[in-house]
Amino acid sequence: MNILEVEGLSKQRGGFQLNDISFQIPAGYICGYVGQNGAGKTTTIKLIMEQLKHEMGTIRVNGITFEEDEIKYKDQIGYIADECYLPGEYTAAKLAAILAGFYPSFQKKVFYDYLTKWNLPKDQKIKEFSKGMKVRIMFACALSRDTKILIMDEATSGLDPVIRTEILEELQEYIEDGERSVLLSTHIMSDLDQVADFIFFLNQGNKVFFDTKDEILDKYVVIKGGLEDLTGDLEKKLIGAKKTQIGFEGLLETEQLEYIRKDFLVEKPSIEQIIVFYIQGVRKR
Repeated sequence: MNILEVEGLSKQRGGFQLNDISFQIPAGYICGYVGQNGAGKTTTIKLIMEQLKHEMGTIRVNGITFEEDEIKYKDQIGYIADECYLPGEYTAAKLAAILAGFYPSFQKKVFYDYLTKWNLPKDQKIKEFSKGMKVRIMFACALSRDTKILIMDEATSGLDPVIRTEILEELQEYIEDGERSVLLSTHIMSDLDQVADFIFFLNQGNKVFFDTKDEILDKYVVIKGGLEDLTGDLEKKLIGAKKTQIGFEGLLETEQLEYIRKDFLVEKPSIEQIIVFYIQGVRKR
């Protein structure tokens, strides 16, 4: 079963256009959502959260649309952002009281259990929390409800490596039951290497690819050679070819290997390399 289904999503915002975006995240998986600033990731997330209205397309969370059941739709989404959106003057105790009246599935005991687990004070104002504590209190809010999808919008940026690793481990625990999923929007490619099952790459409002991480890594290779070897025909096959004083390197679809010389240096790329080569290739068009 797909926890999140996005079909044909489009949105115009000023001079920006999100174009016909479609993807699905099955239950029990983490999907990394990547792209440059301004690519449309936050716009997509706001559309899923119903903070913006889409002009075309359909969004389903655990099989239902916002129009079919507004309360259930919102109750199934947990959201964790780069900047803490919770009222700074609130304490955790006051926040729990308010959330209990707002979300039908909110469980105070679970919330307080998370406060204890992460050593979060219940009577201290949230504005006095550190960055890591603010991420954890947002986590506690999301995990204390019967959410089916957790949306992470650059939430691990700016965290020290230890806390970031612990947050990623929490994401893996969140999907362990096979009934929940995560949409992880991040610029930190090592996070994706560690936990992502799927990768969705968005560039300038357009989907570049959406597939399993392993399929994407198998689909491409990096080839390197001398400048004299970079023919016009080869350069057309490469994605984002980079030249130096002594040679070149570029991304190539693995299926194209049979059409090039066998003496080039061929390497397995990382997800970060694939993204960078694609973006550089688009800029050169």
